[in-house]
Amino acid sequence: MPGNPRPAGLPPDRASLRDAALRHLARYASTEANLLRVLNRRIDRWARLAGEGVEPAIAAARQTARQVVHDLAAIGAVNDAAYAESRARSLNRAGRSRRAVAAHLAAKGVDAETARAALPDDPEAELTAALRQARRKRIGPFATGETDAPTRMKHLATMARAGFSQDIARRALAMTRDAAEDHLAHARDD
Repeated sequence: MPGNPRPAGLPPDRASLRDAALRHLARYASTEANLLRVLNRRIDRWARLAGEGVEPAIAAARQTARQVVHDLAAIGAVNDAAYAESRARSLNRAGRSRRAVAAHLAAKGVDAETARAALPDDPEAELTAALRQARRKRIGPFATGETDAPTRMKHLATMARAGFSQDIARRALAMTRDAAEDHLAHARDD
């Protein structure tokens, strides 16, 4: 019947939470914190369907979820350091600044020390990312036509919003198109 709500069923137990975690990991790379958020959302959905008086079951399910995530991390199914390295590399190739990558990793639950270890501390890598961003946005050396002073300031502001330092942004925007293309071509060879 259309008006009858779906029954809540049994509270999430260790087996159902582990299955949910493994299904999630089969589709997505994840951090421990993110996987715990996924499992907690599952518990919250059950709690909404179950109604009133299920607080002890919710608390028990949340504790079980923490244990499931801990167990999966212990066997290597969830690895924050590997996730951070992979994601940082991918975002850097997409033209994201070091700051933007760090913010993304923090939002996914990667602690600051792990994120710092995954981020390259190389000004040339940051310049390469800035050039990739400029190419994507069609600014600086990749802009079409002449750029006047107000347009250059807008380009600089775009790079600042993307998280690039003023020094790196100015270096990237000051390059000629040929020099920028050459730099990007050599960056791919590394």
